[in-house]
Amino acid sequence: MHEDWLKYQPYELGFSKKQKFLIEELNSLNKRHLSKCESFFRILRSQNLDSVNFKTLEEFPFLPVRLFKNRELKSVTEEEIVKTMTSSGTSGQKVSKIYLDKTTALLQTKVLTKIISSYIGSKRLPMLILDSEAVVKNRNLFSARGAGILGFSMFGTKRVFAFDEEMNLNEKVIYDFLLAHKGQKILLFGFTFIVYAYFLKSLEKSNIRFDLSDSILIHGGGWKKLTSEAISSEEFKQRLYIASGLKRIYDYYGMVEQTGSIFMECEFGFLHAPIYADIIVRKAVDFSVAEFGEVGIVQVLSILPLSYPGFSLLTEDEGFIVGEDTCACGRLGKYFKITGRIKSAEIRGCSDTFEGRV
Repeated sequence: MHEDWLKYQPYELGFSKKQKFLIEELNSLNKRHLSKCESFFRILRSQNLDSVNFKTLEEFPFLPVRLFKNRELKSVTEEEIVKTMTSSGTSGQKVSKIYLDKTTALLQTKVLTKIISSYIGSKRLPMLILDSEAVVKNRNLFSARGAGILGFSMFGTKRVFAFDEEMNLNEKVIYDFLLAHKGQKILLFGFTFIVYAYFLKSLEKSNIRFDLSDSILIHGGGWKKLTSEAISSEEFKQRLYIASGLKRIYDYYGMVEQTGSIFMECEFGFLHAPIYADIIVRKAVDFSVAEFGEVGIVQVLSILPLSYPGFSLLTEDEGFIVGEDTCACGRLGKYFKITGRIKSAEIRGCSDTFEGRV
């Protein structure tokens, strides 16, 4: 990735300029991984795509995201690997292993910072993490949940965890934290299911009232569990507002296989593709490109994966693109909705399924 592109704001470029940039960068990534990852080379070679220069985003071949559960895919040597990240999964399920070198890890951090800063501002904020510190104690093998907490922690100054190791709400810790930062904007971060099942329900059951009216909540993952309880995004936000006064609530869509290039929700409830990433929706019947508004399988593209061939992935999620460059929030790029998981897809969630009391 050309570092000079970091001078742009994440949603600054319209269709033509963004397409030109992405196609150039993705072709460069494709060539890199063909030369450095034998498994990737064999996959494309089998389709006679090992020497193609692609002219549109839709032409780029994709790997099924589940392939990272069954194959070790990396484009760097063992000595260059500085971090191994794993996807979420319940007991007995295979997890993806994503190998990062120093350059890729640094690039992911820079891009994530650009995206989040466009929502919360350039200054770090006092941060309340709606989870337990126990999740991040093992630094050797990063889970999706632990990696998410550590990744977003860089946006906080004074950081505290809302729960103890048994996922009991630390009421005094939270009260003291809010009192110490009274009058300041506060950042909250957590995974959707944890926020709902442990934070929101605890507030509702005990009639605890924290004033979070000046806070910003960023959350992601775990929607499958909420939809199984028939909880919509709108109800989720409304109940949080009633319980705590929270008004600024932003969901995000992302995966460990493409860490850094997340898709943030805007004020109108749509997910947005930043300039470093894009989304294509494909029809399940033949993988042809779906029209805007048509539900299909989500393909995600990112220019960040330098150490592993994960720049074009077919997910196990369904969704539809609403439009491009025309969202009322003013952010340019494609904006979309995720409607759920493919019915036959393996059940998982970024909350790493905390099996305890709910």
